[in-house]
Amino acid sequence: MLARTHIAITIFFILLLLPLVQNQLFFIVFSLIATLLPDIDSKFSKLGKRKVFRLIQLFLKHRGILHSFVFLVFASLLLALFFPITVLPFLLGYGLHLIADAFTVSGVRLFYPSKTVYSGFIKTGARMETAVFVIFLMVDLFYLTSIIFN
Repeated sequence: MLARTHIAITIFFILLLLPLVQNQLFFIVFSLIATLLPDIDSKFSKLGKRKVFRLIQLFLKHRGILHSFVFLVFASLLLALFFPITVLPFLLGYGLHLIADAFTVSGVRLFYPSKTVYSGFIKTGARMETAVFVIFLMVDLFYLTSIIFN
């Protein structure tokens, strides 16, 4: 999926969880960054096009280990040890990215190194993904306005 779709999906869940979170601004920012992180292994992604990630791209295949629950759990455990405040927004953003990509035709190997690919029917950048983006964007805007005006 495109970055905009990942962001729209993540914003929906951020808005749902926001009342339960103490440091709301940090939660929002870190969740949104986390939802873009799995694609740093692609030079065509929002973050991956930055030169700082070129070394990672030499060693990792796109939609490989970074698109797995294995990496999500490992990274979350490391964050829990050193930066506990980051675990929930990281799990949310990163996890939603993986789940959303599992609905794409390309799919993901959620339990890497298992060869099983979880895939769906949405082609990245095509009409169906645009529809998903627009639906989440509309729901996000509706929910956000209901929060602001209540």
